[in-house]
Amino acid sequence: MTFPVLALICAAALLGPLLALPRKWGIPVVVGELLAGILLGRAGLNVVDAADPTFGFLADMGFALVMFVAGTHVPVRNSQIRAALGTGALRLLAVVLAAAVVGVGIAGAFGTSHAPLYVVLLASSSAALVLPIVTALDLGGPHVLALTAQVALADMLAIVALPLALDPATAGRAAWGALAVIACAAAVFVLLRTGARNGVRRRIRRVSEARKFALELRFQLLILFALAGLAVWSHVSVMLAGFAFGLAVAAVGEPRRLAHQLFAITEGFLGPLFFLWLGASLNVRELLEQPSMILLGVGLGLGALAVHGLPALAGMPVSLGVLAASQLGVPIAAATIGIQEHLLAPGEPAALIVGALVTVAGAAVAAGRLAGGRSGQRSGPPLPDGPA
Repeated sequence: MTFPVLALICAAALLGPLLALPRKWGIPVVVGELLAGILLGRAGLNVVDAADPTFGFLADMGFALVMFVAGTHVPVRNSQIRAALGTGALRLLAVVLAAAVVGVGIAGAFGTSHAPLYVVLLASSSAALVLPIVTALDLGGPHVLALTAQVALADMLAIVALPLALDPATAGRAAWGALAVIACAAAVFVLLRTGARNGVRRRIRRVSEARKFALELRFQLLILFALAGLAVWSHVSVMLAGFAFGLAVAAVGEPRRLAHQLFAITEGFLGPLFFLWLGASLNVRELLEQPSMILLGVGLGLGALAVHGLPALAGMPVSLGVLAASQLGVPIAAATIGIQEHLLAPGEPAALIVGALVTVAGAAVAAGRLAGGRSGQRSGPPLPDGPA
């Protein structure tokens, strides 16, 4: 890794905002960053080396931060959503049962041994994608609250289950490592809550703002990287460390100033670098050499849309079900871990990304229908804002 290569990576990462700029397209920023990585990586011009240790380490830092930010998006402090947990959990149970049937069927149809992974992917949702859409459209009402609870639960459970589903042979070791990371994140939550109640956190914030020390940011990064180090030592992905710490911070409440600082670090540099590294790691040519992997990706995407539309039988609007199916973080995490640990077949990581993009396209269509169907009318009380 050299400075010219790093400058090239930063320049290429601008493709994400450029493609996301037209709002009518509804393209997430990360899609452009993945495409930039594919263009510069081994499937394209081959001018950046995803196997470079420095590049890979910076990508791991970005991965941990991306999952941390995703964890802070889960509205664990929202009382209305907590009240809707029962309905959301029942909907998620129906989705999981349907995902089990569809996932086993897809694995059998394509002759793979990754049925547990497919079940997790089919049942997962992305709070980082769904919640901003719900907030932007100012959606409300019982169905939306239950949807939000369902998505939050699905996101949390999928993150925990993913490492176990990827490599069932090491499930025991991974379970102990996951428990260690979760226990440490719980201890961090207790410390943060105690500091918030006794005024220590407030005093640190005042000194930091007055002296321009950025103390809260330093402490957050210290804890995040310490948890990531524990995850690596216990043979667990840094994905879980970042997400668990994000949940702890969301449960206590993240100051707006700190949220802006972390947003700048993640979205301005390390996040785009991670997605570009992932794109550079994907060998899209394997999809062309094995068309069955393209069909696998499309099947996973359509399967996710189908199983998440199941609650429509109980009266939920179909567009909300399609919106709940949108996923990006969990398939990206699965592809990342699969590439790093060599757990997936050739072309399979790219197929997982194709499936995720199918659900993102479905979410964009659903969001357009929801926006058009409202016609300026409210469907109920809006979803209240959570912590910054």
